[in-house]
Amino acid sequence: MGDERLRVVYLGHCAQLSGAELALLRLLPVLRNVDAHVLLAEDGPLVDRLRKAGMRTEVLPMAESARGLSRQRVRPRGLSAASILASARYVLRLNEELRRLGPDLVHTNTLKAALYGGTAARMAGVPVVWHLHDRIAEDYLPGPTARLVRSLARRLPAGIIANSRSTLESLQAVPVPTAVIPSPVSPHFRSPERGEPATERVLVVGMVGRLAPWKGQHIFLDAFSRAFPPGEARAVLVGAPLFGEESYEDELRALAARLGIAERLEMTGFQEDVAAQLRRFDVLVHASVIPEPFGQVVVEGMAAGLPVVATAAGGPAEVISDGVDGLLVAPGDAEALAAALRRLGYDSGLRASLGAAARQRATAYAPDEVAGQVLAFYRRLAVRH
Repeated sequence: MGDERLRVVYLGHCAQLSGAELALLRLLPVLRNVDAHVLLAEDGPLVDRLRKAGMRTEVLPMAESARGLSRQRVRPRGLSAASILASARYVLRLNEELRRLGPDLVHTNTLKAALYGGTAARMAGVPVVWHLHDRIAEDYLPGPTARLVRSLARRLPAGIIANSRSTLESLQAVPVPTAVIPSPVSPHFRSPERGEPATERVLVVGMVGRLAPWKGQHIFLDAFSRAFPPGEARAVLVGAPLFGEESYEDELRALAARLGIAERLEMTGFQEDVAAQLRRFDVLVHASVIPEPFGQVVVEGMAAGLPVVATAAGGPAEVISDGVDGLLVAPGDAEALAAALRRLGYDSGLRASLGAAARQRATAYAPDEVAGQVLAFYRRLAVRH
């Protein structure tokens, strides 16, 4: 196909600024030789951001009974008649829209979009690429949901991109081409050399991400209280709860009070400028209690030149080399995390050396690097079709 531009339609069910959506926003503007058209199932901040970046973006609204269906209910016996009917209607509408647009390829950017978009694309006779940002595993999805996705992965997509080896392996064997391509990290996160941290400044240790039990903010607070029981070190949680998990925020505040660190904890809520928040930190923590599919904020922190402590499972364990450009600890182990925090908290030289190595490691995740890998995969599929 040479240098001929590929016409690709990108599908997503969500227009909020979450991990997969931010990855798409960073990828599309630098994806050369691609005529991109984005179709989202809801309106939201992602729509304006994509349009400002020059991307043709439409909203093809999906009924909330289908779009808002939690992944715990995406299984044969968990669907209501209303959600089944709404999903079927949307697939038919999307099929018509794809026939009108006539793309060479459909790229689904979320798990829900993989299911409804894969079906519509097959009906329209257009090859579809599933881009998986979620692990298809029973610790991440209900068993019936994981089995359904694995079954459809053998029927719907022409190819599959996964954001980590961990994500791809969770899908198990599939009879189509696959590629492990990480999510891109914006150059906006890349900081100048930090130099030797000032020892007289108050140490700031933080987490960035949605407030959710599986993200492990409660493990972090426990570890922080063990690592720095006295003194002025501060803990920061950047992020807000989503998807009906608002009670977890209250639980975290209550936990901080019980641990005696409430006065040293800052909870910022959602912050759009994550890079600015990272510039306040001396140490970034990732504490997910189950394997993270990729761990975008881990790479963002590394790009910012921060020493990162992450759990040794899933995507972060593929990004960080323990003791070289970050530290890894066992998931759910508050004492191991506390030991790592103590080590970093009292050794500014170690913080500086790990941060410098992390910054260099993060260059592999620049948008241009990732875009080249995505385009190469598209062309690999084009040869087959």
